[in-house]
Amino acid sequence: MNKSNYFFGQSVFGQLISLLDLTKVNTVAKKHLSDRYVKKFDTSDHLISMLFSTFAHCTSLREVAASMLGLKGKTNHFQLKNIPYKSTLSDANKRRSHLVFQDIYYYLLQEYHSVISDSRQSYAWENRLEIIDSSTISLFKDILSCVGRKAATGKSKGGIKVHAQISLQQKVPKVIWFSAATVHDKQFLKHIQLEKGAIAVFDKGYNDYKTFDEFTQNGIFFVTRLKSNAVYESVIENDIPSYIDNGVMKDEIIRVEIKENGKYLKTIELRKIAYWDDENKRCFEFITNLIGMNAGHIALIYKKRWQIELLFKQLKQNFPLKFFLGDNENAIKIQIWCALIVNLLLTIVHKKVKRKWAFSNLAGFCRLHLFNYIHLIKFLENPQKDWLKEYDPQLQLQFNDS
Repeated sequence: MNKSNYFFGQSVFGQLISLLDLTKVNTVAKKHLSDRYVKKFDTSDHLISMLFSTFAHCTSLREVAASMLGLKGKTNHFQLKNIPYKSTLSDANKRRSHLVFQDIYYYLLQEYHSVISDSRQSYAWENRLEIIDSSTISLFKDILSCVGRKAATGKSKGGIKVHAQISLQQKVPKVIWFSAATVHDKQFLKHIQLEKGAIAVFDKGYNDYKTFDEFTQNGIFFVTRLKSNAVYESVIENDIPSYIDNGVMKDEIIRVEIKENGKYLKTIELRKIAYWDDENKRCFEFITNLIGMNAGHIALIYKKRWQIELLFKQLKQNFPLKFFLGDNENAIKIQIWCALIVNLLLTIVHKKVKRKWAFSNLAGFCRLHLFNYIHLIKFLENPQKDWLKEYDPQLQLQFNDS
């Protein structure tokens, strides 16, 4: 057999880890004093071990320790200095703050902002769109309070809610906040980052008229759904031009009251749009402070919210978020941050490769070839090249010509 065109002196895992600047990881570690009193297993070792666990879909501390022990003598190319024992990794997950991993994620996001951003949009407003939502991850133990019924024994599992804000341009979280599953979604509105002119879109679980008034005063726009039990007064019904999407049934200005602790504060005006979704055979009612925008675009903005649902689905399907390597809140948050870091690393690779790959196929390929010495980008660009060369040289010529 001929030598592979893709043989490389660094494993796939090493190439993925090389996207991290470990000097900056050490800077973050110094900021949080996370290596204070640590003799061997420092922050970079901890990070690389947890990233290995995430890439390899390890489901227990024993599995991580045993798998990494088999890498002894092969760790130089991905800069792991100390292979952890099961107890070492357990203690690190408990004691080293998850905030270190949070800052590493945000550093990576800033570093590769230009790589993962997609400026090719159909409408100018898409560049200003910020999508907000949350997803709950069930836990095996009552660590964080969960919603839903308790078991017949009276015991209940815990649940952690992951709140996220993404830009439509990037499709990876730019703001993450964790809470117990029982915490109301609208609490996340205190943590989101919106610049003047931004358009925030979220589900009706985030409805808070006081916040909506603050948005308007600060030049920030929003689109959400009207709650079924909302009380409002219709002020004026707007005409619907003939060129507007046929799904727009009604466009009007309404008044709603802002109350705090049951006390009336003020009345504000919002725009309400009724839209018939022919695909799902149902009517949606949206409220917004985008007074002059095309009513059909308001419905389209809300439809774009589906991007964050796809993100949560991607995270849960491709990374081990059903099995946690610790029974404490800090360990769980570390594992989620590492899943987000791996998701970001794979997104960077996905953007660099010109050939179209489904994200799940890319994640599966990296997992299967984690310690194979092939050039990741070159192989993903043209995976058939070696196969054609080995089995049918003539077919390879035809393939290259095309």
